[in-house]
Amino acid sequence: MFSVKNLSPKQIAFFTSLVLAIPESTLVYIAEKSWIWAIGSFVIIFTGSYFLIFFMLERFIYRKIKLIYKFINKTKATRREETFYKYVLPQKGIDEVREDVEAWAEANEQELELLRQNEQFRREFLQNLSHEFKTPVFAIQGYVDTLLAGALANPDVNKKFLEKTAKNVDRLTHLLNDLDEISRLERGELVLNRENFIIQDLVRDVFESLAVKADVMGIQCLIKKGCEAPLSVYADKEKIRQVLNNLVGNSIKYGKINGVITSSMYNTDGKHILIEITDDGIGIGEKHLPRLFERFYRTEEGRSIDVSGSGLGLAICKHIIEAHGQTIHVRSTAGLGTTVGFTLDTRRD
Repeated sequence: MFSVKNLSPKQIAFFTSLVLAIPESTLVYIAEKSWIWAIGSFVIIFTGSYFLIFFMLERFIYRKIKLIYKFINKTKATRREETFYKYVLPQKGIDEVREDVEAWAEANEQELELLRQNEQFRREFLQNLSHEFKTPVFAIQGYVDTLLAGALANPDVNKKFLEKTAKNVDRLTHLLNDLDEISRLERGELVLNRENFIIQDLVRDVFESLAVKADVMGIQCLIKKGCEAPLSVYADKEKIRQVLNNLVGNSIKYGKINGVITSSMYNTDGKHILIEITDDGIGIGEKHLPRLFERFYRTEEGRSIDVSGSGLGLAICKHIIEAHGQTIHVRSTAGLGTTVGFTLDTRRD
């Protein structure tokens, strides 16, 4: 369809020459009263104007447009691209070029915004990493300095301080192991050994393994009524055990005394199983929810309660679930509790 907005250089030259030639040849006819002079002047003016205008457009204006495209693409043109620049690109109208440049500028701005966000994330990551390391390192330094200052000769004191030092060394080891694991996960080095298993059985095993910690808080761990019917999933059993251990462990840490932790399982669409861990603990403010799965991110309330964690647990959980090609989400209300859920594939024969 003919469009004024998308005229090619040839079309622009043709119509412009026509506009110039018709009035001029008409004036010649009026002055000379001769069709031959009128037609001759039309042919000369039209032909000269056409080639001059086309040359100017092609050599100057569209040459600059090609340079803009090359700048946008930021690559050395191949033979195929040179053909595109020579024969296809000139068919674009100025408005189309403007739209392309605006689209490029918008994409470029989005990239800059992403870089700014990544820079902010990097600063926060380094700050949090420094904080996580400083706490046990300073504690170890304090205990060692005290022992070297003379407490080493006191059997009661040195044993106590050495035990605390060992505890902080274990915390550093745990932190380094988590950092190493999340680095491997982010590099895509996680190898999944998928198998069919009953998710309820695995949840019960996790509840049993954490029963001592739950009993200290008087917390009851159970599977939601109506969700007891066995559901078979296809996943890496040990990696999902790690995810459940982390989620249930968090629910115990941030749960309320004599509270309840409930696990529920649902067959959502015949292809996926939804697993949720729900507690009635301190909950999480809405503003914190989008960042919960970031490395080292913890709310102030959470940091004050759990001084021994690495802050990497939920980030590792997210990577494991995403490695399965699934999603993980969180719902929470401050003071009411938290629900973390993720999906897994159903059994495969």
